[in-house]
Amino acid sequence: MKKIILMLFLISLQIVSAKDNTILFLGDSLTEGLGVSKEQAYPSLVEKMIESKLKKDITVINGGVSGSTTSDGLARLQWYLKKKPFLILVALGANDGLRGLDLSKSQKNLEEIIEHGQSSGAKVLLAGMLIPPNYGHEYAERFKKMYQNIQDKYNLKSMPFLLEGVAGKKELNQRDGIHPNAKGHEIIAKKVFEFIKDEL
Repeated sequence: MKKIILMLFLISLQIVSAKDNTILFLGDSLTEGLGVSKEQAYPSLVEKMIESKLKKDITVINGGVSGSTTSDGLARLQWYLKKKPFLILVALGANDGLRGLDLSKSQKNLEEIIEHGQSSGAKVLLAGMLIPPNYGHEYAERFKKMYQNIQDKYNLKSMPFLLEGVAGKKELNQRDGIHPNAKGHEIIAKKVFEFIKDEL
């Protein structure tokens, strides 16, 4: 009986500690690190920066899935919440824009993600996205404004553009001109680290 009580106590401690040290990056191929190794993707690099610069023991969940839309992210969020992250960076929407999806539905999905994350007790942060103007100036502007609307509605701390300083630079991207290479991920990681460090 004592062993059982001790085991339950240890499990409860693990659950509490997981909530205190787990960060979820919920995104698409940009977060997953398509074309680079998991260790070279920005979530892993951010984890190393936190450990080396802040001397904190942090567990990072790379919740990036190639091709993911806001709808996909919402669908798999509940599974990630079982890991009890205390901080969630939402970096979704690029694929919605590139596919020309209905932005009102995209915004609704992002809002539900934020609400689910917040109701779990996690601090939710938002990484904005941009799409090329060749998708139509009006659509591109609506896409950009979607993130601003969400930021204002939920009073979120937000990065205006996840790929700031990387997008459009040949030397920082792979041949497709969309996905960052290892050097590009290093730049993203530095910006993300600076963005979230005060929340840790």
